[in-house]
Amino acid sequence: MEGRASVNRALLQPWAKPLVWLLCALPLAWLFVRAAGDQLGANPAEALIHATGIWTIRWLWLTLAISPMRDVFGLPALLRHRRALGVTAFIYGLLHFLAYAWLDKGLVLDDIVRDVLKRNFILVGLLALILMTPLALTSFNRAIKALGGKRWQALHRLVYVVAVLGLLHFYWKKSAKNDVAEVLVYAVILAVLLGWRVARRRQKKVNTD
Repeated sequence: MEGRASVNRALLQPWAKPLVWLLCALPLAWLFVRAAGDQLGANPAEALIHATGIWTIRWLWLTLAISPMRDVFGLPALLRHRRALGVTAFIYGLLHFLAYAWLDKGLVLDDIVRDVLKRNFILVGLLALILMTPLALTSFNRAIKALGGKRWQALHRLVYVVAVLGLLHFYWKKSAKNDVAEVLVYAVILAVLLGWRVARRRQKKVNTD
């Protein structure tokens, strides 16, 4: 109990948020270091696109894991940092799309549009990014006050749609190469995270009946 209390106190300290943002930036900084040192392999563009994409999923999954971890480990202060993780997922998702648009398509809009309409996995990925945008833009206290708590919560339930679309984007990309083992790992994790939410809502309903 004392250990949990200590962790909760640490998560509420003024330095905790800057530390979380620093940790969120580390994968991107490491990518830049590797790129500067020409350590991204034979196809640096593909490596950057893949890395930013996979980190988008990781940050998004971690965002969804905050509530279960709060309850399982008894750490309510974790909620203080959930929005930072969600914004980080959006930033990495935006960088993922920009890396594709710049490194793969040379920022030629016509080529990007044709590619989006032709390839389903890109269309789904772009849709996920579009849905993430209002979530990132309203991940601040002023937005919560402006929208009202219920409307804000309803809007941010889109994160579940974004997660499913992100997983589908990843699956279609990998299935083209008959390489879905990594996708299955993320699918199982997402199923657990969403299943936990369903179970918790059912339990709350039983308790209130």
